[in-house]
Amino acid sequence: MYSQPSMSRLSLNQITTDNWSLREAVDGCVRAGIPWIAPWRHKVAELGLNESVKIITDSGLRVSSLCRGGYFPAATAAEREARLDDNRRAVDEAAALGAETLVLVCGPAPDRDIDRARGWVQEGIDRLVPYAKDRGIKLGIEPLHPMYAAERSVIVTLGQANQMAEQYAASEVGVVVDVFHVWWDPQLYTEIRRAGNRILGFHVSDWIVPTPDLLLGRGMMGDGVIELRRIRQMVEEVGYQGPIEVEIFNKSIWDLPGDEVITTMKQRYTEYV
Repeated sequence: MYSQPSMSRLSLNQITTDNWSLREAVDGCVRAGIPWIAPWRHKVAELGLNESVKIITDSGLRVSSLCRGGYFPAATAAEREARLDDNRRAVDEAAALGAETLVLVCGPAPDRDIDRARGWVQEGIDRLVPYAKDRGIKLGIEPLHPMYAAERSVIVTLGQANQMAEQYAASEVGVVVDVFHVWWDPQLYTEIRRAGNRILGFHVSDWIVPTPDLLLGRGMMGDGVIELRRIRQMVEEVGYQGPIEVEIFNKSIWDLPGDEVITTMKQRYTEYV
């Protein structure tokens, strides 16, 4: 018998209401009594970092994470250096916003050499860790579903993410478990146990059948086939008691009124997560 998650852990990952500005998303969370928000960097940039910090601070919301850093691989050394510089800016933004974790979407290979690209991911994290540590920010490696390997990330299993994270202190680098990306993995529960106190984030949505779109095809919880409660129970059993972010890429959901999306999100969180 699974218990229901506490509403005190619910976080709106801002991409779920993508048509809202950060100001609108913050106001929507306050109206709905959602205590956490996970901003995206492009939304912060639209408003400006200082104003974003002020709006979130004044609202009383807490920041569960900042999306996103990463994208380390690039064809030239100069490009890789520029991406590392951007990751340092992302760390600074996370610190200013009060997030403990910067989510890393690690990036695709710029050519056909996927092994080399994974080496560049490792190198990028190596170089970013000291900077992030000095600013009190943890780096959360988020593995993406293998269908994203060519476009978004060469880190495609929780096992790969664990292997990378284990090269650093648990206070520096961990993993983000997003059910949409890992639910299919035969080693999922083994790797969740392996991750243990390195789990820095837990993201929920659902896998719709048939899958309507490669990128914009995530479903609201309960509309698909993912064993959401079983996965949540496992991350809790190994020690994760942090915020639970609802992160949904779906244009039909984006086109709905934001307050309607949040109302449904709260209901489905209680019913299915």
